[in-house]
This record gives sequence, structure tokens and C-alpha cells, in this order.
Amino acid sequence: MPLTNASSVTEFILAGLTDQPDLQLPLFLLFLGIYIVTIASNLGLIILIAINSQLHTPMYYLLFNLSFIDLCYSSVFTPKMLMNFVSKENIISYSGCMAQLYFFSFFAVSECYVLTIMAYDRYVAICNPLLYNVTMSHQICSWLLGGAYVMGIVSAMAHTGCMLRLSFCDDNIINHYMCDILPLLQLSCTSTYVNELVVFIVVGTNIIMPSVTIFTSYALILSSILNITSTEGRSKAFSTCSSHIVVVAFFFGSATFMYFKPPSTGSMNEGKVSSVFYTNVGPMLNPLIYCLRSKDVQTALRKTLRRMFSRIGAGFS
Repeated sequence: MPLTNASSVTEFILAGLTDQPDLQLPLFLLFLGIYIVTIASNLGLIILIAINSQLHTPMYYLLFNLSFIDLCYSSVFTPKMLMNFVSKENIISYSGCMAQLYFFSFFAVSECYVLTIMAYDRYVAICNPLLYNVTMSHQICSWLLGGAYVMGIVSAMAHTGCMLRLSFCDDNIINHYMCDILPLLQLSCTSTYVNELVVFIVVGTNIIMPSVTIFTSYALILSSILNITSTEGRSKAFSTCSSHIVVVAFFFGSATFMYFKPPSTGSMNEGKVSSVFYTNVGPMLNPLIYCLRSKDVQTALRKTLRRMFSRIGAGFS
């Protein structure tokens, strides 16, 4: 579908996170730091999993994809967000805005389903450990991840396609730091009923279905853990799930707060703050949480660093 519309607006202005001049530089430095840590930690985890054969398991194959999504996801809007802190007007073209909306929707929805698959992976590992290698084979993982990316593509096409049918007349200031769905709907000078219906169906499906699957998986996991007699066994089972629970709560909690509130100016300002958590903070924390909680990752990291420093030492000798 071509990126054209019948409106008079050819570009938008992103209002940004705040309009207070005194906060622009501190926020720029804060989010620049967050972005650098996000890129470094996710890229580092991707490389670590790729070069260490002991991490070539279904769980880390899924974590590899989660880090890849977070790496791309944060890069869709963060550079533009940083520009907003140091420029007087942060202008984005109509086609650029629609492209940003598409890729933001694609990676956000894909992450929803990757997190869901990771919950299912933990369910199989704890509740059916003898069938784990069969149930979570490389082929099945690939099919599940393919499904996650397909859902991302379909959802992104639905949101972007419906947005392209709208007309934008005079007001072109988006009350956000990125081209998100709800702020764009507020600017339209034509009926947004179809768009709101699509948002309700698509966002509802992509939050409710994964949430139900995740809650069901962890209910079964909890039931299985309570049947473990040894304290050490229970502790080990809980530790394998705790990282994922924190990541899921962070992502779905902030996303639900943003999209399941009535689109008013006050709620939009609150939504901007809420969206920071699943767009900026989440992608930064995800690899750090898994690295801190996973002994396998810590062991692989130590071995990799030891090999790297030994090669550097050999080069100087």
C-alpha cells in the first residue's frame, strides 16, 4: 500500500516527552545512556549466545530472538526521541511516521508472542522435563517463532493500513515522542471509528491471548513446583522462572496501562510516561535481568572474557 493520503499534512512534529526546557539536557543524557546500555547489552547477549555452544538450547534460542527484537525495537524510535531533546522542532515526514508506526507495531507484537513462547518453554521444562527435547525441538521453536513474527506483521499491517485511510488537516503536532496509534488518532479530521475498533480487537488480542497463555503456564508451573518435596528443588524451579516473570510483568503492565485507557489529553500525558517503561527501560533491563539470574549465561560470559583476555595477552607477549 503506498504511503499517500488525502490530507494536507505532509509532515508531523513530535512534541516529545516534556516541553520543559530545563529538563531537555538531563533527559537527553539519561536516555542516551539507556540507549547505549540497551544496544551494548542486547548485542553482547546475542554474540554470547551465538559463540557459546552450551547456550545453544531452546531457552537461549528464544532469548537470542528476544534480544534481537529489543535491539531493533528500541532503534525504531529512540534516535528520533534523542533528537527531540536537542532540537527546537522534531519534524518527521508523513511516510517516515507511518514507517515508524509499522516497525514499532511489528516489534512490539512480536515481543508479546516471544515472551509467551518463553513461558510455554518454562512450562514444558518444569512440568514435562522428559519430553522437553521433543516438545521444544529446534524445528518446533522455529515454527513458534515464525508464528510470532507473522502475528507481528499482520498486526503492523492492520494498524498502519487503517492509519493510511485517515485524513490529517491542520493540526500536525503529535503529543508523543514517537508515531504511536492513539496520539495519531487524536489528530485525524475524519472518523476514527474503524481505527479504534481495530485497536480494540488487535491490541486486545495481542495482550489478552498471550497473557492468558502465560498465566495458565505459570499456574501449571506453580502447581508442579508445590508438589516438589525438596526445598532445593523448589528454589531451583522458581529461579528458572523468576527472570521471565519480571520481564513479562514489566512489559505487559506498562503496555496495558497505555492502551486500555480512554484517549484523553491527560491520559495521553500519563501514557507517554508509561510507554517509556516498555519502549526504553524494558529493552535495557531484559538482557541484564537474564544475565544476572542465569548461571549458564554468567559461566559463558566468564569463559568468553577469559578467552578474549588470554588472546590479548598472547598478542602482547
